[in-house]
Amino acid sequence: MPATFVEQEQRAGAHRAMVVGSHGFSQTQTVLGRIGQLEVRLARNSSEIAAAQEVRFRVFYDELGAKRQFVHELESRDSDRFDAVCDHLLVVDTAIGGPDRQQIVGTYRLLRQEQAMAAGGFYSDEEFELEALMARHPHRRFLELGRSCVLPEYRSKRTVELLWQGIWAYCRRHAIDVMTGCASFPGVTPAAHAEALSFLAQNCRAEADWDVRAVASRYNDMDLVPAEAVDTRAALAAMPPLIKGYLRLGAKVGDGCVVDRDFRTTDIFIVLPVEHIADRYINYYGADAQRFAA
Repeated sequence: MPATFVEQEQRAGAHRAMVVGSHGFSQTQTVLGRIGQLEVRLARNSSEIAAAQEVRFRVFYDELGAKRQFVHELESRDSDRFDAVCDHLLVVDTAIGGPDRQQIVGTYRLLRQEQAMAAGGFYSDEEFELEALMARHPHRRFLELGRSCVLPEYRSKRTVELLWQGIWAYCRRHAIDVMTGCASFPGVTPAAHAEALSFLAQNCRAEADWDVRAVASRYNDMDLVPAEAVDTRAALAAMPPLIKGYLRLGAKVGDGCVVDRDFRTTDIFIVLPVEHIADRYINYYGADAQRFAA
């Protein structure tokens, strides 16, 4: 972490404690953001990671209907092999009584490039040609964002702001150059989102140097409606909030979408080089952003 960033966080009054991290090593743990009773921070132990997996299960399986054949009937957790090498960003409601793990109301999974290489690749590799993008930028540090979910009663603007404050602080700490990952539309029929997908294909595609194509065996065209027939306002209104949030920050989308039948989603690829983030958002989410202080 650059010294200037440490100094900024100290001036902002960030709270630290030495803990054992999710990968079994000692690290400096930080409350990365706070609005009222809500805080954003990293998971501190296996119990909190398990609680985040339970939140994911409630959203992906109970609410959105993901297939359960890969989940043991006695488990209520969404987990896979990547969880062990990821950091897990948490939104916690400090007003909830009981153990800390019961306060977790939202989560985001963060997979840094060096962790991904140790695990044999990124999660997104199954759907998109991320390896080709990384080969074009060998000196960049990549971060994959995934498994984003928030419990229904906490799906508000301030929760999204806290998540992004946490992600931005994490990127600064680890000198991340590029954020990537899959973002999803509900359902397994791309045509059901024809106008929104077409708007993205026609207006938000990554330039050639940053473009990522869906793997050939799973490729579905996104450009389904002629440009003159796309209503911009209707297209934006039909997009999930997470995707609109990425676009506001300056993200672009890859070539083609992928149907994930296990999670019952239609996935697009998001790529966001840090230098493409608009200055107003860097200032908004930066370490001196007092709106995130208690």
